Amino acid sequence: MSQTVTENGLNEVYNRRILELAADIPRIGVLEDADASATAISKMCGSKVTVYLKMAGGTVTDFSHEVQACALGQASSSVLAAHIVGSTRDEVEEARDAMRAMLKEEGAPPTGKWADLEVLQPAREFRNRHQSILLTFEATLDAIGQIEAQSAA
Repeated sequence: MSQTVTENGLNEVYNRRILELAADIPRIGVLEDADASATAISKMCGSKVTVYLKMAGGTVTDFSHEVQACALGQASSSVLAAHIVGSTRDEVEEARDAMRAMLKEEGAPPTGKWADLEVLQPAREFRNRHQSILLTFEATLDAIGQIEAQSAA
C-alpha cells in the first residue's frame, strides 16, 4: 500500500523538536585518537555518517561523528551522540533494535536515556527515511565490532 505524503504529514515529521536536535548536534568532528571509525551510507537518499569511537572495558569512553544527512538523520545522530559515552554494545544494539521496530513494526519507542528518539515516530510513514535515521547506530555498531575484533586478536 503506498501512502501519499501530504504537507501536513511532512510538517508533523519535521516538527520543531526534530529541527532543534538537527541544529544542535553534539560531538561533531574527527576524534584523532579514535580506536576505530566506521562510515554508513544510505543507498536510498545518500545520507552519510562517519563515527569515531574510543572504548575501554566494553564501554564507550569517547565519540565524535561527521553527519551529512536529512534533518531526521541529524536528529537521530544528535540523540545518539548525547548519550553514547558510557554505553555498551548491548545498549546501542537495544536502542537500534527499538528504533527499527518503532519505525518498521509500529513498536514502542526506545526508553531510558534513548527516550528522546520517540520524536522520530512520525517518520514511520516515510520508509525512504528509515535508513538515514538508523545510520549512526549502524556505523557505531560497526566501530564497536572493529574494537572488539582488535581486542580479541
